[in-house]
Amino acid sequence: MTNRRLTVAATVVLSIGLLWTVAPSAQAIQRSIYASVLNKEGAPVADLGPSDFVVREDNLSREVLRVEPATAPMQVALLVDNSQASSPNIRDIREATNEFIKGITGTGQKNELAVISVAERATIVVDYTTDQEKLLKGAGRIFTQPSSGAYMLDALFETTQGLKKREATRPVLVGLSTNGPELSNRYHQQILTGLHGIGAAFHLVMVGPPPTDFISNEGRERAMTFSQGTEETGGRYDNVLAASALADRLKQVANELTHQYLVTYARPQTLIPPEHVTISGKNPNLTVRGTAANEKRDVRGSR
Repeated sequence: MTNRRLTVAATVVLSIGLLWTVAPSAQAIQRSIYASVLNKEGAPVADLGPSDFVVREDNLSREVLRVEPATAPMQVALLVDNSQASSPNIRDIREATNEFIKGITGTGQKNELAVISVAERATIVVDYTTDQEKLLKGAGRIFTQPSSGAYMLDALFETTQGLKKREATRPVLVGLSTNGPELSNRYHQQILTGLHGIGAAFHLVMVGPPPTDFISNEGRERAMTFSQGTEETGGRYDNVLAASALADRLKQVANELTHQYLVTYARPQTLIPPEHVTISGKNPNLTVRGTAANEKRDVRGSR
């Protein structure tokens, strides 16, 4: 098992198609970032403050004003590959889906979750809901679709469009993929534009090695989507070689998402917004990644 995003003191480039919250008159603008902080074992780190984070805009350091637990409800879409390639691992995929559902919709949480299958076409198994029992019941209906290929990129694109219509305030997409054929007729830039446009984080867990289909256009676009999409939105990209480890990995993803910080920083008012925003930690033994918060849904720029 490897985790391509669990690197020491990782610095994450954030989406710029985000929101600017303007303070009165000549005061600084306040922006916020949903940040994950993990130790070497991949577990969330608690009790951090402003002095533990470094925020830069176009390599210029910004003042971190506040750090607090992120409590805003998430709108999470779990995209599950149930194509023919999932057949040997479908039981483990269902178990992993169950663990993720339990982690995202546990006691006292108000996160909405949808489960979407991607064989042949994107299909809503369970629409967005906080009802854990309904979600678990729906996950039990996930089976391999014989003689099918995956349409993960189509599902990602359509899901971002759906979340945009829902005016999601804290959108998250999590893909559970196999290394079988990808049949979507989408370019990776379409997916990235959709993710940036709604300020969504994209996390991906793949059963088996990273994508190996670089001959077909579909395979290349999938590889670029998975790599760039997770990196640019503050997500994680995991490859799980043994399907039996899927449940623990999806549980880890859920644990990370439900233990994030809301990091608020200040920037001076300028006519030109920054092209790149990064967040990192001062402790080199911790992994930090983040996604800019959609605070007022007043989009003034895009990557």
